[in-house]
Amino acid sequence: MKKESRQAKIEQIINQYTITTQEELMSKLKETGISVTQATLSRDIREMQIVKQPDSSGNARYMVFKSGNQNELERLNRMINSSVTDVKQIEFINVIHTQPSYANPLSAVLDDLKLDNVTGTLAGYDTIVIFCPGKPEATQVHDFFMQRVNPELMIPTAE
Repeated sequence: MKKESRQAKIEQIINQYTITTQEELMSKLKETGISVTQATLSRDIREMQIVKQPDSSGNARYMVFKSGNQNELERLNRMINSSVTDVKQIEFINVIHTQPSYANPLSAVLDDLKLDNVTGTLAGYDTIVIFCPGKPEATQVHDFFMQRVNPELMIPTAE
């Protein structure tokens, strides 16, 4: 089966069913007669920019990240303002804490923008690690986030 056909079927399944794990997705693909390895499925998920996001009932599920017609920088600004709870710079790295389930979508937007001062991101459930080429670039990223974060969401620091 061609990659394009397989990925179209993956998108169809994700849009039709609530899929929360790769195993569930693999099982649904098998039901439609498509056998795929875990490595291939992982690659498809990455290429298709599939992320886990909360659905309307608050449960995390796979969704295809689509920028649509939105300006990506505006989307990034809104996401930072509505989800970031803490920003810490450590040398050339920034650690960004978000509300639960928002780290992956925010990281996907950062990756899509291909910013010069961001070498790469690593996202978990509610934390993103942003790697920068050096300390000056990390400071720029830190300042960028701090200018856009909603102070009401920030977690108070114990001093």
